[in-house]
Amino acid sequence: MFELKAQMYFSAAHHLLNYDGACENQHGHNWLVEAYVSGCGLDKSNILIDYKVIKKNLKEILDYLDHKDINELPDFQGISPSSEILSKFIYDKMKEKIPQTSKISVWETPTSCASYYEV
Repeated sequence: MFELKAQMYFSAAHHLLNYDGACENQHGHNWLVEAYVSGCGLDKSNILIDYKVIKKNLKEILDYLDHKDINELPDFQGISPSSEILSKFIYDKMKEKIPQTSKISVWETPTSCASYYEV
């Protein structure tokens, strides 16, 4: 099994709903997103998928979130946009574009990360 990882950043604000603490207030992050793509078969160039393809599709998804108040986006109305929810949202969108997507990790700080993958 081969696994590729591509990273990209976006900046956005959010606040958590139903949360008792500072994160219930609007605040922002410079989020790091890692997209993982897995598979066994390589093409005639001996690559699983071109990194350009992964990054192009990931950028399209992150552009929707970048420099926005995530709580105000239609996909997050009434939902607490935690790192966990963002990782699943990005995973679902990437899976539509690249079926070999295997995991998405969303870092809100250099030491705090949430990942989503299917078992």
